[in-house]
Amino acid sequence: MANLILILGDQLSHQLSALEDADKDNDGVVMAEVHDEASYTNHHKKKLIYIFSAMRHFARELEQQGWHVHYQHYHPDNPEQSLEAVVSKLAAEHRPERLITTECGEWRLHSQISQWHEHLGIPVEIRPDTRFVCRKQEFADWAKGRKQLRMEFFYREMRKKTGLLMTPEGKPEGGQWNFDSDNRKKWSGKPPAPAPFRVEPDSVTREVIQLVEEYFPDHFGTSEDFHFSVTADQAQAALEHFIDFALPCFGDYQDALSDHEDWLFHSILSPYLNTGLLDPTDVCQAVAQAWYSGRAPLNAAEGFIRQIIGWREFVRGIYWLLMPGYAKENRLNNQRSLPWFYWTGETKMRCMHKAIDATARNAYAHHIQRLMVTGNFALLAGIHPEDICDWYLAVYIDAFDWVELPNTLGMVMHADGGYLGSKPYAASGKYIQRMSDHCQNCHYRVQDATGEKACPFNALYWHFIDRHRDDFANNPRMAMMYRNWDKQPDERRSAILSRGEWLLANLEQL
Repeated sequence: MANLILILGDQLSHQLSALEDADKDNDGVVMAEVHDEASYTNHHKKKLIYIFSAMRHFARELEQQGWHVHYQHYHPDNPEQSLEAVVSKLAAEHRPERLITTECGEWRLHSQISQWHEHLGIPVEIRPDTRFVCRKQEFADWAKGRKQLRMEFFYREMRKKTGLLMTPEGKPEGGQWNFDSDNRKKWSGKPPAPAPFRVEPDSVTREVIQLVEEYFPDHFGTSEDFHFSVTADQAQAALEHFIDFALPCFGDYQDALSDHEDWLFHSILSPYLNTGLLDPTDVCQAVAQAWYSGRAPLNAAEGFIRQIIGWREFVRGIYWLLMPGYAKENRLNNQRSLPWFYWTGETKMRCMHKAIDATARNAYAHHIQRLMVTGNFALLAGIHPEDICDWYLAVYIDAFDWVELPNTLGMVMHADGGYLGSKPYAASGKYIQRMSDHCQNCHYRVQDATGEKACPFNALYWHFIDRHRDDFANNPRMAMMYRNWDKQPDERRSAILSRGEWLLANLEQL
């Protein structure tokens, strides 16, 4: 064997850099389902099913193309419980000239693979991940010398680089870069939300479902009604379904929350982008073409493309720029443990219950549910960043460390001191009422800030504002909040703070 090529579970692309210039006759591919990767956190059952099934389908495609694939199926009694153990065994058996792999998306695993050459006795070549628009060094060069990084300015550079939604004169289509202000409508039930794209599990996926139920019975979530794509062709069909049925309304309602609909007009393409079944540039080009051909409005196309070449690329750049120290950031000194209802959904707060319940059933919740409901509550309650980061990594099918950690630690928890976001995404119950119909069905009263039936988000919000005055009072984007707080009569402020103290002491009872 000339080379041993390692392909990870989030690298399921035939254009992967590790496969470039490879020789099917002399090189071997190794893929492995191992205990260490499946169990280092409480991965949602659907997440495990998705990754294992997609890996098996991808390995089968490689074999059909003539590759020799060494594939380890999961079993708790496998002698090799880690990726390194699997690779080490194959290296001893076949004596390849070197191991080739594409850089992985997690610092934990990256640091391990970087040391493998010392144990394997062969060179280890780690190639750049070319599936992203912005290379790591390119982002580092852009960030150099900036005290704060702002996604909007980075996004504009990526628009120029890709040419997406750009005129021949180098100007943004529609005369502006960002149409976010048009994308904040509350959904009233009309137009009707389309059904999500579904793929019925084949024999491979059904076998994996049985495996997960047998060996991961206590993991979060359910395996019932698994309908995600597990091949590139299926993921492409999911993209086309999104463009045809959901993209036209995506822009208007991308921030909306619903008491009755899990998916609304969201694409549900992030799992396929993050594992390599879809290429981000191809996806963005397809969405841009939908606008050019009159199949979708500009605010929808721009809003979607901004999520991909803006936020997605931006948080990856921050992750690799600041790790490993970034994972330990806790600038607001939050120390409370994650309430148990994050795992059960058993809370009287309607918005929290609906978001967590959808997460348990689907391994998915859209970005406003993550940021402004479960994330906002964790921020207001002062949850330790590591606790909430671990939760997000475990429960979502699209969560991989490079994308989950900056989004949660930086954007949700503001634990990096504002490096990623210029202000904390803190909000009272009024925001949730404005964007959803949750409040009308809630045990609590969103109109109240004090009293037993008062919405917990309200007192917690003002308690957060008050206790972090030293952190935010000089932030221009927070000035109005402090003026409003300071205008309140002393008696009312005292009552709100007392309610906030009680809530913080009784989080598990909410």
